[in-house]
Amino acid sequence: MARSRSGTRNMRGPRKPQRRSDSGQMGSVQTLDPTQRGAIELPSSITVKELAELVGVNPADIIRELIKSGIFANINQLIDRDTASLVTSDLGYEVAEAGPVEAAETNGQAPSQAAAKEVLYEEDDPSGLQARAPIVTVMGHVDHGKTSLLDAIRSTTVAAGERGGITQHIGASEVEKDGHRVVFLDTPGHEAFTQMRARGARVTDIAVIVVAADDGVMPQTIEAIDHARAAKVPIVVALNKIDKADGNPERVKTELSEHGVIIEEYGGDVPLVPVSAKQGTGIDDLLATILVVAEVQELTANPKRSAIGTVVEAELDKGRGAVATVLVQTGTLRVGDIVVVGDTYGRVRAMESGSGKRVAKAGPSSAVVLLGLADVPSAGDILRVVPDEKAARAVIETRKGVAAARPEGSGRATLEDLYRQIQAGQTKELRIIVKADVQGSLGAIRHALDQLQGDEVRINVLHEGTGDITDNDVLLASASDAIVVGFNTRLVDTARRTAEAEGVDVRLYDIIYRLTEEMDAALKGLLEPEEVEVVEGRAEVRQIFRVGKSTVIAGCYVTDGRIVRGGARVYRGGRVVTTDRIESLRRFRDDVREVATGFECGIGLAGYNDLVEGDIIECFTQQMVSRVAQA
Repeated sequence: MARSRSGTRNMRGPRKPQRRSDSGQMGSVQTLDPTQRGAIELPSSITVKELAELVGVNPADIIRELIKSGIFANINQLIDRDTASLVTSDLGYEVAEAGPVEAAETNGQAPSQAAAKEVLYEEDDPSGLQARAPIVTVMGHVDHGKTSLLDAIRSTTVAAGERGGITQHIGASEVEKDGHRVVFLDTPGHEAFTQMRARGARVTDIAVIVVAADDGVMPQTIEAIDHARAAKVPIVVALNKIDKADGNPERVKTELSEHGVIIEEYGGDVPLVPVSAKQGTGIDDLLATILVVAEVQELTANPKRSAIGTVVEAELDKGRGAVATVLVQTGTLRVGDIVVVGDTYGRVRAMESGSGKRVAKAGPSSAVVLLGLADVPSAGDILRVVPDEKAARAVIETRKGVAAARPEGSGRATLEDLYRQIQAGQTKELRIIVKADVQGSLGAIRHALDQLQGDEVRINVLHEGTGDITDNDVLLASASDAIVVGFNTRLVDTARRTAEAEGVDVRLYDIIYRLTEEMDAALKGLLEPEEVEVVEGRAEVRQIFRVGKSTVIAGCYVTDGRIVRGGARVYRGGRVVTTDRIESLRRFRDDVREVATGFECGIGLAGYNDLVEGDIIECFTQQMVSRVAQA
């Protein structure tokens, strides 16, 4: 919560309410006895002034109680429900339990965590629900034919005289099969799919995994499968390129089963449809299979309620202002509606279909281009219709207040948070993503983790692979409240920045037993304070200076973070060649404590003199990080 020390002295609030006495005259009774009032219902956030009016006391009384708790707030400052509840209880009033919507929004999480994951649907009257079209995301390995398959689906439906609908430019494709609509999201792949999940949006009902018959299951295929599983959406496998002479469908089926995808032919529950995007064969079968899977899910929405949807993509158009492609998921969106989208709002000035035609309304499972927002939203932001602009501004202010009250980080799960939840019985699994240097290490880690599985809590490996930890791994962890575990591998620069922005806990190990010890300790709630390595910055070696017979000084340019004296690693060609420490750090002729990004410096290592131009020096420090108190 943002705190202000101003406005706490000599503050006069509104006069205490006067109530009529039994004789009908105005008396000077300031408040009712707390025992005479029912339980007070509190919203998720409220200003000090509004809380005082709700309880029936002077705002100064509220501020006094806040100061006792170490919170210095002014009369117009927002406080969250937990803080307001404590203050109200201290004043002797009973606070009602959170209502259904609030309970659903928090779901047992801290306000900062709940704010990051906004509830998309509230309870609808079952009598108002109607069947809606499935929303499908197509994922798979690069060059396996995702785009070609979508093009084949569009051209087939258009050639058959049915509605081809929205084009690629709108971010979604709408087709029709036997009188039933299917909506395909034209995302770049599982990265965008998971990025939207990380923002709290669950827009996909079915995931189509495209696998080339001549190439088989590849790394990005495995990633796509893991992302779909983490989102808990049903999978349909499209076996593409069956027209190729070197295709081997049986090999693909076997490889899929090795990764836990058991197709129906092998006794599993995952449909596999052979297709050829190039020749257009199998497209009707794929659409029919998607409709069968959708029918089993019984997808419904209420078209008569206020619309809720998700931004698929957005941009700033010079002529039209902020333009957003919105997928309506429930309710009906109409021209003239006031909408809140992420941190912006506006009135729906116009809506367009993919063909550029103006439309007056859009029902469930419809994608439209929306004009009229004040600013450009982000992909994955939730759209909600509100009664008026006053309500829209109130929602935006509440969200800003919650964001200001949120501590550093975005409330994602850390190892400490997870074992605290395990101890409290709030979660039954520890979700992790494992990356290792080679396949052999990965197998050893999986075997070791399997030995830790218990009856009450378990380790759920959402994704495993070899190589560096990338943005994709971090995004999957962010969307799934998981942690990333790396063994003898590194966190690439962009992934490090993403992890810091998303608040994802990344743990790096070089000894397997330390990895398994921490995972075991997390399951049992036995983690102790630890010494953590903190990467401070990186510098590129641009020139080598030799001083005397044995001393080497590297002329460096700081590319990221800051360089300080402490531990150092030297990377060459992406691999660590040595671990040492920075013994001398200079700017021109001066010894300095640190050098910031964008400046040049001279670095001398304690024991390594074989530096060459192009090496990357990464400096790090060791810090003690206390864990939560033991139970």
